[in-house]
Amino acid sequence: MKILYNARIHSLDQARPEASVIVIDRDKVAALGGSELLDSFGGRSSREDMGGRVILPGLTDAHMHLMHYALGLQKVDVETSTKAEALKRVAQRAAQTPSGQWILGHGWQQNDWDGEFPSAAELDAVASEHPAYLTGKSLHASWANSMALRMAGIGVGSSDPVNGKILRDASGQPNGILLETAMELVEQIIPQPGVPETADAIESALPNLWKLGLTGAHDFDYRPAFMALQLLDQAGRLKLRVTKSVPLNLLPHAHALGLRTGFGSDHLRIGSVKVFMDGALGPRTAAMLQPYLNEPENRGILNMDGEQFFEHGRQAADVGLSMTAHAIGDRALHEILNGYEQLRGYERERGLPALRHRIEHVQILHPDDAHRLGKLGIIASMQPIHATSDMLAAEKYWGERVNLAYSWRTQLDAGATLAFGSDAPVEAPNPFWGLHAAVTRRCADGSPAPEGWHPEQRLTMREALDGYTVGAAYAAGLEDRLGRLSPGHYADLIVLEKDPFTCPPDDLLTMQSAATMLGGEWLWQA
Repeated sequence: MKILYNARIHSLDQARPEASVIVIDRDKVAALGGSELLDSFGGRSSREDMGGRVILPGLTDAHMHLMHYALGLQKVDVETSTKAEALKRVAQRAAQTPSGQWILGHGWQQNDWDGEFPSAAELDAVASEHPAYLTGKSLHASWANSMALRMAGIGVGSSDPVNGKILRDASGQPNGILLETAMELVEQIIPQPGVPETADAIESALPNLWKLGLTGAHDFDYRPAFMALQLLDQAGRLKLRVTKSVPLNLLPHAHALGLRTGFGSDHLRIGSVKVFMDGALGPRTAAMLQPYLNEPENRGILNMDGEQFFEHGRQAADVGLSMTAHAIGDRALHEILNGYEQLRGYERERGLPALRHRIEHVQILHPDDAHRLGKLGIIASMQPIHATSDMLAAEKYWGERVNLAYSWRTQLDAGATLAFGSDAPVEAPNPFWGLHAAVTRRCADGSPAPEGWHPEQRLTMREALDGYTVGAAYAAGLEDRLGRLSPGHYADLIVLEKDPFTCPPDDLLTMQSAATMLGGEWLWQA
């Protein structure tokens, strides 16, 4: 039994929101209170003086890609302010890499450069003897050099795949940019690490997450990630609570097995079936009801309509699997909400439980749809950092429609549960940056204004913190044992030098955990 005392504890439990002492029995919280607990439990406990530091429940990233994030730490970082710097980094990696081996990178975004997509020729100039493949920050676009395109069989005569696009120059030659499903043409020929190597990469990345205060994650990577996570969990090496989505292409197999949401353990459990409704803002493939500004022919890419989504959802609901959908554009959200409305009716008609369905991102809504998530009981799984990263592009391509972009306040007031994450590696998995964005709607440099971008959508610190704690726990079906520091809940907690409830909001930008505990075990101490 442990006693942590002389602390400022924000339990997020309405029954006892603040305390100075927490008693931990094995992996659970036994009691919260004041100095009287030192006498009640002191004879059979070890004591740790917290020196007046702040204790919060452990934070959960409710949307990330653990395998992509972990493996991405080994890639060339091309999230740079200029294209020249990105090319310089690729050239440096090429100089260190034997000819013929792949050069992989991640993070570029043309909107951070000159607004124009880069070309294969530019990559050829710095990596002519290597196949090079760089995923965009959104993970919905990629940049390949000529060798990579040739190896993938992509040429003048190549057709665009369904729900994808091969961008071309004036002569019809592929120019190196692949959008959405066209990315798979190259990705399927890139050598992939085995399950043990993937597991090792994920385990190596965990200390990064602990330092950021993360004790949980909702993971949206595919089958290899799940196999690696199972390997880690079986060996007792998965020091993170993971809720794992099921890719749509595996729904028939999950249905045949009778797999249910919540199956597994409190370290690794099944979440929702993941559907992609559309693309993303960065490459302008998010499905929109009206065209992108100055692109009258472009309304993005819609992968399926609400009726098609309902057919998948019905199959999942029959065995107790909840659904979630990547939906960014207002048309994608309109269609998915129509699908969920049908699915709720199906659940009622068949006497099925009203499952905890979700929508990932919820980046821009039509006014007619703004309150439908709350009405239908759909969880809004959103990433606050996207608002500050995307605001310039959103203004440029969506114009006045941004009044309901990244609308956390609107969703909360309409009764939707918020679950917050980062979409790492699209963004850094730093929940404190997300908290800063949620409460200020400002970038790190203070732009666009002291009051923030569309300040009517700002949240209070408690509301924002709930998105990384109680909201994420609810989305995972674990609110009875995670998200709060309450007797009977897991002793998942973080220790901070500053109090996010009282410190200046900009202090969040440099905040990290001084110590992180999972199930009563210290994982990280500065």
